Amino acid sequence: MLSALAGMAFGLSLIVAVGAQNIFVLRQGLRREHVGLVAGICAVSDFVLISAGVGGLGTLIQSFPTVVEIARWAGAVVVLAYGGMAARRAWKGQQVVMGRHSMTSRTVGAAVATTLALTWLNPHVYLDTVVLVGGLAATHGDDRWWFGLGACLASTAWFVALGYGARYLAPLLEKPGAWRVLDSVVALTMVAVAATLILGA
Repeated sequence: MLSALAGMAFGLSLIVAVGAQNIFVLRQGLRREHVGLVAGICAVSDFVLISAGVGGLGTLIQSFPTVVEIARWAGAVVVLAYGGMAARRAWKGQQVVMGRHSMTSRTVGAAVATTLALTWLNPHVYLDTVVLVGGLAATHGDDRWWFGLGACLASTAWFVALGYGARYLAPLLEKPGAWRVLDSVVALTMVAVAATLILGA
């Protein structure tokens, strides 16, 4: 359960950020169009990618102990870089435009195509799910699948809350200050995760 909770925390720290995919889900939520479908595609995609990362990298790292050190230090560098970017966003702030009339209505096909493109054509998605989550999950040994499950649950909860809660959170999320708080939390979490990697925890 501790590994699952760690996976949930790490998954949320990666996914809670201003990005094209999140903004699209928010906008669909604001328009109340195909919300369940869009959130479902995002969640299932993350499940597939996280499972691939946890399974593949976990086996590789267990077979080659040297890879553990490489993954640990490389992961620490990447996580610190993400933390730095989140801290920069928190410092500068961002204005996120998400009004109900900021986009035209989409057909089901257009919504699906856009969601798939924003998910599978985004290299950051692979870095987050396959490399970072998979690599960090491997450090949990036999409990790595619990870590992966936690990350999957975090992803599902986030996209569902994002899509269906957008209509209620719109006035708050349109203010840069709200995203600055979120990005500050993400930055601190990333630094903590990097510290555990460097210390070999």
